[in-house]
Amino acid sequence: MVYTNGKKLLALVNCDAVYASCEFLMRYITGFEAENGFVIVDKTGTTLYTDRRYIEAAEKLFQGTDVTPTLYQQGDAIKRLSSYQSVGISFRQTSHSEYETLTKAGVKTVDIDGAFATAMSVKNEWELSCIQKACEIAEDAFLELLPQIQEGMTETEVAALLEYGMRKRGAQGLAFPTIVAFGSHAAVPHHETGMTKLAFGDEILIDFGCRVNGYCSDITRTFLFGDDGKHEEFKKAYQAVLTAHNLVKEKLVSGMTGKEADAIAREYLKQVGYGEQFTHSLGHGIGLNVHESPSVSPKGETSLQDGMVFSDEPGVYFVGEFGIRIEDTIVLQNGKVKSFMSKTDRNLVIL
Repeated sequence: MVYTNGKKLLALVNCDAVYASCEFLMRYITGFEAENGFVIVDKTGTTLYTDRRYIEAAEKLFQGTDVTPTLYQQGDAIKRLSSYQSVGISFRQTSHSEYETLTKAGVKTVDIDGAFATAMSVKNEWELSCIQKACEIAEDAFLELLPQIQEGMTETEVAALLEYGMRKRGAQGLAFPTIVAFGSHAAVPHHETGMTKLAFGDEILIDFGCRVNGYCSDITRTFLFGDDGKHEEFKKAYQAVLTAHNLVKEKLVSGMTGKEADAIAREYLKQVGYGEQFTHSLGHGIGLNVHESPSVSPKGETSLQDGMVFSDEPGVYFVGEFGIRIEDTIVLQNGKVKSFMSKTDRNLVIL
């Protein structure tokens, strides 16, 4: 079964209709993945205009829903949109050429990018179930990976094993390019996975996730490949990051702003001497995009609500030495934090 979001979106805007041709916005509205088409939502329901590659699957999927799939013909969009007094579109996700085409045809457009962000930030039960499955797949693949890691493997080899583990468990693809960082590479928050070989005593940071029905998971684990007795400062910093991570889960409640949530971890890390090393935001919204609303950062003014999914990922980074990040995908339910991650250890693991 598919859950659609056309009615939810239309209720948030003061427009006669909503139009989207961006693939991920089309998927958000209909729950169906297609390209080279468009969606129109009005008070009568949602129409997905698509081509012959998708029409059979769409007709089967949308039986009993408010979505009507139809084969599109050239000019369909302009003909239909011209009949409305106002049409809501995402200016951010609409190309300049398409905007010009609509404007020249007399279509009266209104920017509803904010409405898209608001609607997408609060997930329904079906969306939450997709994210939950994506998180389970990621964790299971990670647990399978750990005993396979051997000295001499490259970062790329480790990433490939993890990605294969997610794919064979049903992931449709990656949420983002997998980050595997050995040793001092972990000091670069978004290190580009390469051909560096693993040595005894290296730290390993892996940031990864996958997609289920388009919805993402995002998880980071940092651990050691053996203990060569040279990691006292690393272990101290690790415990600080873990405490900050757990404090967010304990203290964050619905109604806080993203800025207030970020401050839970940031203020603690400042108190224990790692404030300058926490160089990014606490988290970001997660859904069809691995980075979306709400912003959980020092600039995050959005009030966090039940049904919002975002990351809890404090980290500290010492240039040329080491970096530590611990990340879960979390959701607010009944006013409190619930983590989608329940299988992997957040305490320091030494292989």
